[in-house]
Amino acid sequence: MTLGFYFNERACSGCRACQTACKDRNDLAAGELYRHVGTYQTGTFPNATMYHYSKTCNHCDNPACVEACPTGAMYKDADGTVQHDDELCIGCGSCANNCPYEVPIVKEAEKLAGKCDSCKPFRDAGLNPVCVDACNMRALEFGDLDELRAKHEGEGQMVGELVRDMPILPSSEQTGPNTLINPKPAALADDFVEVLL
Repeated sequence: MTLGFYFNERACSGCRACQTACKDRNDLAAGELYRHVGTYQTGTFPNATMYHYSKTCNHCDNPACVEACPTGAMYKDADGTVQHDDELCIGCGSCANNCPYEVPIVKEAEKLAGKCDSCKPFRDAGLNPVCVDACNMRALEFGDLDELRAKHEGEGQMVGELVRDMPILPSSEQTGPNTLINPKPAALADDFVEVLL
């Protein structure tokens, strides 16, 4: 079993409820995020299109953050998710500097790295990650990727078109991210620019 996120970009309204719930659950300081919703534009007037992407840890098969961590603070858990041990962390930022998705952060006040743990304590209690439950559009799910793929296959641009790669993301080849994306057609265009809202 491989655990990960499913993100239905077609349903995402960009409201950032997932981002806010995650920030609240993790009691993060101003400017610190474990989940970040970005907004992008493709095309030009009169054919410009916007889309949103909700980014967090992909709990990769071969996580660059784990490989780069000198103390073992960043590690693969028995359930396959990527977790972080504050007791072993020295706050060096190697995980943040090496993740191609720019997910881990160094919390300056604590001098510790941090990132999405897929709400492991909640999941262990039979609950969803907070981002999943906070999404008004039900654009996020977490679970076994084979089950998520079987459930959502055929909802993408073409039959079976759930992707791990989009132009706004780095290549998935080296890390093997465990996030399945149902992309909006615009998100597959190369002429994107990030829009700051």
